[in-house]
Amino acid sequence: MIKKIWTFSTVFVLLYSGCVFAHGNVSLESDVCVRTMAGSMVHLSTYQPQHDPKAEYCTEIPQEGETFWVLDLVDSALRKMPIDVKIVRGNGDSLGDTIASIYSTDHSDGIIKGAFSLDKGDYTLFVTGVGVPSLHYEYPLHIQMTNYKDMFFTMTPYILAFLLIVLATDKFLKRRELQH
Repeated sequence: MIKKIWTFSTVFVLLYSGCVFAHGNVSLESDVCVRTMAGSMVHLSTYQPQHDPKAEYCTEIPQEGETFWVLDLVDSALRKMPIDVKIVRGNGDSLGDTIASIYSTDHSDGIIKGAFSLDKGDYTLFVTGVGVPSLHYEYPLHIQMTNYKDMFFTMTPYILAFLLIVLATDKFLKRRELQH
């Protein structure tokens, strides 16, 4: 009896695709990869096609190594000003060496892209719109680091749903067994 419940519940959870950790297919208002300053928006996407050709990430990059990034300048005013992009080792108050830097003056299509290869650890990607006033955006990057707090809060609804299904199925099967 319990084996049937476990099998059913396990198959349900494994087939449910809602617990994918990559981001994508969300509106700009709810996208965690959008930064807004003074009404201007930028959006960062990172990709590692050598590991998963379809996955799009933001700040939690699952593997170290070559990573392609695309910065979308959503606001048309940003497309007319020079943009400085820097990747620095560390985050918060413990910023270290600049790992990579790009200064772009030709991005009328609203896209700046590049690639970097980073080791496991924490980094910060700074985006600065060089103008008056200048605009500063910041993305903390975590390469091959597991954020257990976020994972817990992401998985909790699925775990609770799984337990409720197990409980309801158990109650249903026990009631059915008593009727026969």
